[in-house]
Amino acid sequence: MSLASVRTFLAEKAPDIEILELETSTATVALAAEAHGVAPGQIAKTLAFRIGERQVLVVASGDARFDNRKMRDTFAGKAKMLDAETVLALTGHPVGGVCPFGLASPLPVYCDASLKAYDEVLPAAGEVNSAVRLTPTRLAELVDAEWVDVCKTPAVA
Repeated sequence: MSLASVRTFLAEKAPDIEILELETSTATVALAAEAHGVAPGQIAKTLAFRIGERQVLVVASGDARFDNRKMRDTFAGKAKMLDAETVLALTGHPVGGVCPFGLASPLPVYCDASLKAYDEVLPAAGEVNSAVRLTPTRLAELVDAEWVDVCKTPAVA
């Protein structure tokens, strides 16, 4: 069902985007990066948060860490990550396959500035072994996302 809803969404809004289905799990950033042969930062992780009475999705670079202060300042409240059962009920996607496409419930989507470091990113596509490749700009456009800066600035080596 989850992969089917993503297929339907992409068929309507972006028929040129191919869903990549692998034999192996890509449920974590590390597994996905290895399976697709990309840097961990290119994996676009989608996390669900509750802020007060509202739920939001934030898509960020796979190696980015959320900054609690930036989250609080941006969303005017303390962000709490949702549990797997709630995420599945809200998005229709299992943890490890959560993406901003083909959602079971209408949710606001935000893309973190960390994604802009890459020409191409790979968000999941509704299942723990599926993904799509696209530019961060196209990702944001497809889901009417607002750009935010809610991750920690990476340490310079």
